Amino acid sequence: MVMKEKKILWVDDEIELFRSHIIFLSEKGYAVDTATNGEDAISSVKEKEYDLIFLDEMMAGMGGLETLSVIKDLNPNIPVVMITKSEEESLMDEAIGGKIADYLTKPVNPSQVLLVCKKILEGRRITSQYAAKDYLSDFNEISRAFLNQMDFAEWTEIYLKLVNWDVELDTHPEINLRQSLNDQKKEGNKEFSRFVERNYKNWILSPDDINTPVLSPQVSQKYVLNHLKDPNISVFYFVIDCLRLDQWLLMEKHLTEYFKIDKEYYYAILPTATPYARNAIFSGLYPSEIEKNYPQYWSNGDDEEKSMNKYEKELFQLLLDRKRIKLRNDLKYIKIIDPEVGRNFEQNILSYQNTNLTAVVVNFLDMIAHGRSDSDLLKEIAPDEPAYRSLTDSWFRHSSLFATFKALANLKNIKIVITTDHGSIRSLRGAKVLGDKEAAVNLRFKYGRNLKVDEKHAVYVKNPDDFKLPRRGVTVNYIIAKEDYYFVYPTDYHKYLTYYKDTFQHGGISMEEMILPIITMEPK
Repeated sequence: MVMKEKKILWVDDEIELFRSHIIFLSEKGYAVDTATNGEDAISSVKEKEYDLIFLDEMMAGMGGLETLSVIKDLNPNIPVVMITKSEEESLMDEAIGGKIADYLTKPVNPSQVLLVCKKILEGRRITSQYAAKDYLSDFNEISRAFLNQMDFAEWTEIYLKLVNWDVELDTHPEINLRQSLNDQKKEGNKEFSRFVERNYKNWILSPDDINTPVLSPQVSQKYVLNHLKDPNISVFYFVIDCLRLDQWLLMEKHLTEYFKIDKEYYYAILPTATPYARNAIFSGLYPSEIEKNYPQYWSNGDDEEKSMNKYEKELFQLLLDRKRIKLRNDLKYIKIIDPEVGRNFEQNILSYQNTNLTAVVVNFLDMIAHGRSDSDLLKEIAPDEPAYRSLTDSWFRHSSLFATFKALANLKNIKIVITTDHGSIRSLRGAKVLGDKEAAVNLRFKYGRNLKVDEKHAVYVKNPDDFKLPRRGVTVNYIIAKEDYYFVYPTDYHKYLTYYKDTFQHGGISMEEMILPIITMEPK
């Protein structure tokens, strides 16, 4: 592609001193106009469109700062580089504040001028070129890794690379590598599903094996309860429902100013759905163990959060009791299900600073994922993965959750632990499933009698005990979707195939749903 010639205006009342610099820039392909005073510079800006202006700070007549003000009124988007005789702090502040793009101190040499031009005028193109080169190198490395027998830690590293490239390519749409990355993620989830299918039963039977990742029931004990050994520490434990790693990376950027952040990863249990995974996190037990030991806290009804996640506080307290952890005051539990509850928690956060353990469930991202399935407006706002991430970033920056974190950053002797129960995947392929009328309605997993589905699309769990799942009845079995498949019944097949295609779902086996961050933060 032929690059458009960049036009530069150089304004200095001693312009002849820079004639060699101007010739040098011309040889590098830039078109350079000159002016010897502010008035002529303003006239030139009115007549032509410039990509960059070099402006002398100290000029006879209209000075550089006055000229800058008029130029910015005419076109606030023109980058201006101020040339000055001294590195005054106020000029640095001007640069940081965005009024000027950069500044150079006299005497100026040609290489400095060229560097500024490249950074401002070609920085994005150069960055994109190197991003494309680096991605293609990683692409080959990741593709080779798919051919090997990786362990859970290696899969985590691969997923982290893919997510980092997901976020990186959001800033470089012009290099047209998004489809390549999407195809590679699709291939990765195919291999990851096979990996999980081969190993999952061994993981839940051998939790202490070095080849077993941390799973949902171990999360609270490993990453939260250990902090309670220090009697002076107050622990805030946030579980953000349906938070994916890529979404967290965007949120993390806004928090690094306030906190020291440590990040690890764990694997969600199957099904990767709220009633199973979040109850497992708070109870420290698998769903079948909750059903057996605490049947009063396990509903046999539909897998609706309002019915099956009613007892998270009670299950968490039972975990504390089993581990013989005595809190210095009562366990606090807050579920943020709407903005008003979030604002109230934010406004009263100081009242929790001496509470030994405060658990907070934040439901907003799960609501976005579900709401996008039914809302044409949300589909328009977030038509693809980059837009979905952008929506998350916008929500967080303006949320009471972010305000709460900033308030917590002012407290002493606190630990903040943040995690999630599961992620979500953009479901693009339908899988026809057969079953009776009593089968669960979930799109990424189902339980019921006589369930049938192509084994290429799902894991078939004939014996629920193998996955430590509730039996629900003697003849009940489970199916759990792999990759990006979602289940559709034969009745009105094409209607529902179209309706649920390209929606964010959870409950199945994918890197996005299973490989999850655990963040520990301390105020700086």
